[in-house]
Amino acid sequence: MIANRRSNVLTRPDHKIVDRTKIGDGKVANRPIYVVMAVTVDGTRDILGIWAGDGGEGAKYRLHVFTELKNRGLDDVLMLVCDGLEGLPEAVETVWPRTIVQTCVVHLLRNSFRYAARQDWDKIAGALKPVYTDRSPRR
Repeated sequence: MIANRRSNVLTRPDHKIVDRTKIGDGKVANRPIYVVMAVTVDGTRDILGIWAGDGGEGAKYRLHVFTELKNRGLDDVLMLVCDGLEGLPEAVETVWPRTIVQTCVVHLLRNSFRYAARQDWDKIAGALKPVYTDRSPRR
């Protein structure tokens, strides 16, 4: 999640609406689709960009995406919430050095299951649900 300090926009560069899709570029292949979505403070959503990857995206690719967003006017980023992709914190720091990078709580919780036996997953999930459940009233 990225917050633009100037316009109060929140975006998620790692948020994938579609994990993979078939794209014809000479041949049909499964390729990941990356969507950068902005959510304003009042809840309005806007898509800032869509990128089709080749499956081997790394820090250089993310740096390219962030640089493109900066060149299009996203001058400052308050916070980025990611799923722990390697190289992502360094890429965002290169473009927006003051950005706070945080691992998404859902990904932290999901990754915690690897340290427990499978038969305990349901109990752990129930105990952790209050951590990520939104208790605020809906608008």
